[in-house]
Amino acid sequence: MKKHSLKALTLAMIMAAMSSTAAMGQQSEMPEKLKDWTSRIEFHGYAQAGYSYDDANGKTTSTYNLKRTLLWAKANITDRWFFLFMHDFNSVVQEFYTDYRLSNDQSLTVRLGQFKHSYSMENPLSPTQLELIDVYSQAVLFLAGEGPDPLNGANYGRDLGMMIYGDLLKGKLHYELALMNGQGINRKDGNSDKDVIAKLEVRPIDQLRIVGSAQKGRGHAVGTAAWNPGVKAGDDYTRDRISFGAEWKSPQLSVRTEYLAGKDGDVGSRGAYLTTCVPVAKSLDVVASADYFDRNTDMDYAQTNATVGLQYWFYKKCRLQLQYTRCWSDFTKDYNWLQAQVQVAF
Repeated sequence: MKKHSLKALTLAMIMAAMSSTAAMGQQSEMPEKLKDWTSRIEFHGYAQAGYSYDDANGKTTSTYNLKRTLLWAKANITDRWFFLFMHDFNSVVQEFYTDYRLSNDQSLTVRLGQFKHSYSMENPLSPTQLELIDVYSQAVLFLAGEGPDPLNGANYGRDLGMMIYGDLLKGKLHYELALMNGQGINRKDGNSDKDVIAKLEVRPIDQLRIVGSAQKGRGHAVGTAAWNPGVKAGDDYTRDRISFGAEWKSPQLSVRTEYLAGKDGDVGSRGAYLTTCVPVAKSLDVVASADYFDRNTDMDYAQTNATVGLQYWFYKKCRLQLQYTRCWSDFTKDYNWLQAQVQVAF
C-alpha cells in the first residue's frame, strides 16, 4: 500500500512539474505573440486648427476654426496584405480599404474599398504634406471632389471602388488604374455607370516627377449649381476630367505645377496652379502660390488667387503657418484672406 502511494505521489509530482514547465513556456510565448501583433499595427493622426479673416462678399468674417482631426490605423496582416481605417472626428469616416500585393516586387498591387482616387497630383497627398492652409488649389478642390461642387457634393477626394497600381522600370514609372462608383464617400452609386480613373507618373530622376491623370464617367447630381443650369438634381450627366503636371522636390526647393480641365454635362471648366516652397532658415520656409480656376469657360466664373506666407516646423510633422491671399473674382468682389494654422501630427 505504501509502495503504491509512493508511486502515485511521485507521478503526481512529475505531472505537476511538467504542467509548471508548460505554463512557463506558454507565458514566455505570449509576450512574443503580443509583440508580433502590436508590431503589425500602426496608429497615426493629426489635427489642424487655426484662425481665418476675410472680407469677401462685402462683409468681414473673423473666426477660429478646427479644420481636421484625423486618426487612422493600419494593420499589416502579412508582408503582402494590409488593411487601413481612417476617421475624421471633425467630419465622417474617410477611408477603409485593403491592399494586397500580387507580385513579388512592387509592380502589381490591388486595392479594394473607399480611398483617395488618383485624379490630379494634389488630391492623393495628405493635407499634412501640402503647403497651403486651404490645402488644395481651386481646380483640385472642384474637379477632384474635394470641395465646392454642388452637383457631386463634398467627398474629400475619395470614392468607393477598386484599383490596381504599381512601380515599373525600377521605380521610374508608376501607374494607377481604378474603377470607381463616381458618387463619393459613404454613398451607394446613384446610377449603374462606373468611373474609370487612370494615372501615369514618370520619375526620370529622384527629384522630378511628371504626371498625367484622367477620369471618364457619369455623375448623378445631388444638387444644382448656378454656373451649370443644364444639370438638375437627380440627373445623370457627363463627368470627365484630365490633368498634366510636374513636381521638383529637393532640400533647396520644392515646386509643383499642374493644368486641370473638366466637363460636367455641357459645361467645361479649367484651371492651373503653381506652388513653391523655399527653406530660408532652419525649420523655416517661405511659401508662395498662384492659382487660377474658371468653373464655366462660357461664362464669367473665374477666380485667381495669389498667396504668400511662412511655415515653421517646430517638431517633425508639426508646424505653424501664416498666409495672406489676395483673391480676384468674376462672380464676387475682390477680397483679402488672412489665415494662421497650427498642425500637430504623429
